[in-house]
Amino acid sequence: MKDLRIVFMGTPDFAVKSLEAIIEAGFNVVGVITAPDRPAGRGRKLKESAVKSYAVSHNLKVLQPTNLKSEAFQKELKELNPNVQVVVAFRMLPESVWAYPEYGTFNLHASLLPQYRGAAPINWAIINGEEKTGVSTFFLDEKIDTGAMIFQEEVKISETENVGSLHDRLMETGARLVVKTLNAIASNEKVKTEPQPEIKGLKDAPKLSKENTKIDWNAPVDEIYNLIRGLNPYPAAWCYLEDSSEEIQVKIYDIEKIKQEHHLPNGTVTVNDRTIKIAAIDGYIIIKEIKLPGKRKMTSKELLNGFDFAPDAKMR
Repeated sequence: MKDLRIVFMGTPDFAVKSLEAIIEAGFNVVGVITAPDRPAGRGRKLKESAVKSYAVSHNLKVLQPTNLKSEAFQKELKELNPNVQVVVAFRMLPESVWAYPEYGTFNLHASLLPQYRGAAPINWAIINGEEKTGVSTFFLDEKIDTGAMIFQEEVKISETENVGSLHDRLMETGARLVVKTLNAIASNEKVKTEPQPEIKGLKDAPKLSKENTKIDWNAPVDEIYNLIRGLNPYPAAWCYLEDSSEEIQVKIYDIEKIKQEHHLPNGTVTVNDRTIKIAAIDGYIIIKEIKLPGKRKMTSKELLNGFDFAPDAKMR
């Protein structure tokens, strides 16, 4: 078995589970690289990343470079003398960093590559109505999410699943795959890899923005349903509510769908038996959780306790 000296790179909660699994498997983590502390909340106090919090609590060496190409950072990295690097939910690395370790740098990506390369693979798998996704480990190269594949594991997506629950399942599955990959690298045999297949119809996972998270009430019910659950709980799908000539921006979370013919204009809001329904092309979206500006997220029943929709209320 090879004696691995691991540098781990990651920032959010998704990455913490992999770092935790590496430590619990008994591997030697010589350093952790994560994002600098950032102002957060109303007080704009500096907040450390989830990975930093975990690393500090386990007395691991932490580096927080602002520039991965700087001589100062690269000197610190070489002083750690890693022979393998693990990347989970971190930013793009320069070649001088990913090519440095003897046994390479591998990344955990939350999709079945080559599908859903990009920043938000978990969200887009649900938004596009996929029935399965997964996790992949691959060695980094000069492009984004294109390197030689090591392992993959498939995960099914239920029709009612939201991005929060899928995130957590992929986080657990991915952590196990990271350990499996390290065990393969540590063995005395050369790690078997395969180039990512070149296939037609590749789907991307671009960064989420205000534009691509807005609900189009002129779309079919299934499309709207998938968008909302693919953004629940974060960052949340949104739209405008026109109510009594006032327009406000609302976020919509938990929902159900009904396929049903009707003659209402798309976006029409109806309230019956304390249930909020929004009309779409081929049915209705039933809102179960919603957030109004300046208010906390609440159930539809909680909202209706103190909010009355105008007869001509409409989502757009």
